[in-house]
Amino acid sequence: MARIPGSDLFECMASPGKIPPHYRIIRETDSGAQVEVFDAYSFWPQLNSEEMDAFHFGHHRYAQNLLGARHHTVDNIEGTLFSVWAPNAARVSVIGDFNDWDGRCHPMRKHAKPGIWELFIPGLGEGRYKYEIRNLVTGELFVKTDPFARACEFRPGTASLVPGPVWHQWRDNDWLERRKGGGWHARPMSIYEVHLGSWRRNEDGSFMGYRRLAEELCGYVKNLGFTHVELMPVMEHPLDESWGYQTTGYFAPTSRFGSADDFRAFVDHFHLNGIGVLLDWVPAHFPRDAHGLASFDGQALFEYHEPIKAGHPDWGTLVFNYERQEVRSFLISNAIYWMREFHLDGLRVDAVASMLYLNFSREEGEWLPNRDGGNNNIEAVDFMRLLNEAVGQECPGCVMIAEESSSWPGVTRATSEGGLGFGLKWNMGWMHDTLDYFSKESIHRKYHQEMLTFGPVYAFHEKFLLPLSHDEVVHLKKSLFGKMPGDDWQKFANLRLLFTYQWTYPGKQLLFMGGELAQQEEWNSGATLSWERGKEPMPAAVAVMLAGLNRLQQNHAALSEWDCDPRGFEWLSGEDREQSVISFMRRSEHESLVIVLNFTPVVREHYRIPAPGAGTYREIFNSDTGRFGGSGLENRGDLNAESVPLSGRQHSLCLTLPPLAGVILHYQSC
Repeated sequence: MARIPGSDLFECMASPGKIPPHYRIIRETDSGAQVEVFDAYSFWPQLNSEEMDAFHFGHHRYAQNLLGARHHTVDNIEGTLFSVWAPNAARVSVIGDFNDWDGRCHPMRKHAKPGIWELFIPGLGEGRYKYEIRNLVTGELFVKTDPFARACEFRPGTASLVPGPVWHQWRDNDWLERRKGGGWHARPMSIYEVHLGSWRRNEDGSFMGYRRLAEELCGYVKNLGFTHVELMPVMEHPLDESWGYQTTGYFAPTSRFGSADDFRAFVDHFHLNGIGVLLDWVPAHFPRDAHGLASFDGQALFEYHEPIKAGHPDWGTLVFNYERQEVRSFLISNAIYWMREFHLDGLRVDAVASMLYLNFSREEGEWLPNRDGGNNNIEAVDFMRLLNEAVGQECPGCVMIAEESSSWPGVTRATSEGGLGFGLKWNMGWMHDTLDYFSKESIHRKYHQEMLTFGPVYAFHEKFLLPLSHDEVVHLKKSLFGKMPGDDWQKFANLRLLFTYQWTYPGKQLLFMGGELAQQEEWNSGATLSWERGKEPMPAAVAVMLAGLNRLQQNHAALSEWDCDPRGFEWLSGEDREQSVISFMRRSEHESLVIVLNFTPVVREHYRIPAPGAGTYREIFNSDTGRFGGSGLENRGDLNAESVPLSGRQHSLCLTLPPLAGVILHYQSC
């Protein structure tokens, strides 16, 4: 290798030939001891040219094994290999504790074609580091954290950390083998959404660590009967109030709760207890923090070059440049990394609509049309298809969930059929209509029956998840309990009815933490849940009911097997506006259930509903049951359908409908 005179730039030889000697230097420490060190520049470049090409052309799915900082051995000499993508840099240096943060000590070598820089520093183990980058055009100097860092220091520090060895021994092989078989669309999936920083904290107010959270959260969720937890982003982020959605360390579990090994132990513990772990993932945008991805090498690199296209109007962040192949390698590798490295069971992809549309949250003149003159982000669509294809191949059995709020067609259709290839899509229409309906006084609900009856028209256009997420209980929107009208008794009854409706409607369920406690206050990320509230009889009864719904779903395939299949749902009656009652069937291959929901506080004696056929019906769930905090008005014993035609059916059934409640009947045909 040759140093270019008058420059800090090192060029790599294309044909290194004979390996040079690793020059030893004897240095004397402050204590007078002599230590032997090796010259970093006596080692040939270590990166694989084929891997660099794959990254450059957008094909690399494990780019974290090419870039970043990792322990490395050359000729039995141990050290750390640093590599970073910075094509617009005139010089890149590794700075850190080991060289007094002096950019003159360890300038890196540049592979000119893909714009990747590398340096092997022998003898270097763990420590803090950053990259000092001088822009090729302006000469301006930047100090940046590593985009591929596996660990970062605790805020407000922003340095990357050379990762230590992985000590965790996984014990979830049986879980992973079962997961490979797929089939989750036809099984129960109820998700408890969690913000780890505010679910519960240590006695002194500090954050719980991943390991303690694993013990306490897992036991709690298991007791409630949820099949999965979904974590709001745990990637490293500087601002607590961003809830993790403004990420600076895409490959680093946040140090707020411990180390990467601690996070591995967290996931492992859930799997050993039969609970899946999903993670929110943010490929739509990233923050402008000076130490992060923004203008990484002095120019737009991870973001779009055009300022009008790069800026995200809603969050003041920057939009990833999806047409840049290296950015595709970065994001696809990152998605696979979380599922392969930490055994996660899937990702909930945040803000998909903002990726699909160039005019998302933008007025006329604030966006640039695509090459066809339209408002679709063509390269983002291509990226999402590539992403879901890659995840399907590399992470069999994992689920990709789109938080997509528009009517974009085929979000969950296979890419081979022209779709985006996601496994599930948030049903935002159901969520908005449902919460709008439930917020109305019961006396007015008869004028808004279509909010309940319209949803099934499109319920099977996609594979849907029904979300009652953190977004609906923050920013002055009130808690779920706070949205409910009426006095306290009616609020609790309405909340129980809401959950009954959600768990019996076609699709999978998601509930944000605190809903099970009937929490009165909006969610506050700086405080924990109202655990004292959960000890009161009525809120505690709501949690008991949710556990009952989850057990019911586990025991009755009709509530999950055909969630994404039109055969799984059939109306019995949706026309009774005056009494605000609806009834429908949920079915599987071998079972049928009848669901009847009364959205008023009026008891309906001898209420007749159309019956799917002759036979016996038995009540197996009632949200008004006394142990759920209700009035205890139940339908006991066997109920027999009568040959009384109703709504086009030959048989009907006479019931007692409790106030603001739902009942579920098991149907046994003759």
